[in-house]
Amino acid sequence: MNILSIQSHVAYGHVGNSSAVFPLQRLGVEVWPIHTVQFSNHTGYGAWRGEVFDAAVIGELIEGIAERGRLDACDGVLSGYMGSAGIGEAILQAVGRVRAANPGADYCCDPVMGDVGRGLFVRPGIPDFMRDAAVPAADLVTPNQFELELLTGHAIASRADALAACERLHAMGPKVVLVTSLLTDETPDDAIDLMASGPDGRFLLRTPRLDVSLNGAGDAIAALFFLHWKRTGSAAAAVQAAGSSIYGLLRRTFEAGSRELLLVEAQEEFVRPSTLFEPHRL
Repeated sequence: MNILSIQSHVAYGHVGNSSAVFPLQRLGVEVWPIHTVQFSNHTGYGAWRGEVFDAAVIGELIEGIAERGRLDACDGVLSGYMGSAGIGEAILQAVGRVRAANPGADYCCDPVMGDVGRGLFVRPGIPDFMRDAAVPAADLVTPNQFELELLTGHAIASRADALAACERLHAMGPKVVLVTSLLTDETPDDAIDLMASGPDGRFLLRTPRLDVSLNGAGDAIAALFFLHWKRTGSAAAAVQAAGSSIYGLLRRTFEAGSRELLLVEAQEEFVRPSTLFEPHRL
């Protein structure tokens, strides 16, 4: 399987492509990464160095792959943080070229915009672009709870609210939805939920809650969910595999007291999660 991943990149640590590429490779996927930025480290440190690439670079790199005659071998496109609407438009153009070459290719959009507590952290115009262009073009979307509310305009307090918001998101175009970091009035204080919704049904996966918030975890789970859905065609199987792996990764990172995800040290969690959690049909 070949996945084109268009995201940010850091030299030190793990966010964007630096978080998504290795787990996919560890599971036997050929990843074609295109970096939208290259920074020394993620912006959560408050200071960083590096460069934001021009949107035209994405089209140039896609053209280079096309010249090799390989776009028809691309099985899917994964996107994450978009620094500008121009970059977003270039990503959708890339998706269009891949789909033209291989109609069986899917697009997974991780609509990175913000989070509960932090609020919105993207430039003006990105939320509108996500809602009006990127999400309708996607086959899969992987918002967190904050992003799901923002995209659908539907406040989430209960599980029923989350299901209703998922239905609104499906109505916008995507056939598969993964909601991460879901906390409702039915989630115990010591747990956190994932909700997956696809043609095979609606599913909830609950894992223990760790007192940790790490940059890059959302990028990793989006990549893993996309891969497992591509392989199985099942939202239930994909959320079980991806959620169990990410819990194992976060637990190992938490126990080590690391500020950065221990992707390499905990890599067996991607192949054989130490704890396999059961999804429940809703």
